[in-house]
Amino acid sequence: MRSRAVDLARRARSWWRAAVAPIEHYVLVCQDERWHRATGLSYDAVAAKYDAAIGEELAGKPLDRALLAVLVEHSDGGLIADLGCGPGHVGAYLRALGASVVGIDLSRHMCALARRRQIPAATGDLVALPIATRSVAGLVCLYATIHLDVRERTVAFQEMRRVLAPGGMALVAFHTGDAGAQSGDERHFTNWFDLDVDLVFRFLDPKAEVATERLAGLGTTARLDRHPVADEHPSHRTYLLLERRPI
Repeated sequence: MRSRAVDLARRARSWWRAAVAPIEHYVLVCQDERWHRATGLSYDAVAAKYDAAIGEELAGKPLDRALLAVLVEHSDGGLIADLGCGPGHVGAYLRALGASVVGIDLSRHMCALARRRQIPAATGDLVALPIATRSVAGLVCLYATIHLDVRERTVAFQEMRRVLAPGGMALVAFHTGDAGAQSGDERHFTNWFDLDVDLVFRFLDPKAEVATERLAGLGTTARLDRHPVADEHPSHRTYLLLERRPI
């Protein structure tokens, strides 16, 4: 099993070298770069505790596992990029299904944890992905767009379409509300896992996200809304399976 994982990791690294965008593409277009730096540094601070808390979460999330399996089947052996990969647990699950996976995250420490799981990972921003145009068969982006404002999410969806090969699929998930918040609300955390952070979490409106994605050239193939499950933040969530379409 380990030799197969190493082989998949090597194949992913080979594809990764071919997919990395030229340096001139690294142009940040975010409204406030301070927030992006703060987000990366905050996740650096909590990386170890975050991994300990959620690193095995997929074992109790059958719907998540099913959607990830759909993405792997649709990608048909092509490279999948995990955007906002965190400690690499989602990428490791995709690899266990036979996919070749690479990770992108704002946090250097999260990328280091992903690499421990044999997931090639590099720091990067959703609004300026360090990935070449039309170079990946699939994307997964779970709870990463919640840190972006509406303008930045528009750019992020444009970036997703840019890097997807024709017919490629993306799986995007986000929080929509909880007992104290509804779609459109946001929370600013200064302490998380008993550590100092500077993070903004947003609860998003599924209809608005679908409309924004459509304008970016990503058509909705399927949508799943679910209630919280045990041992996770008690929020309502939406999952979107998106395909790259002509604009």
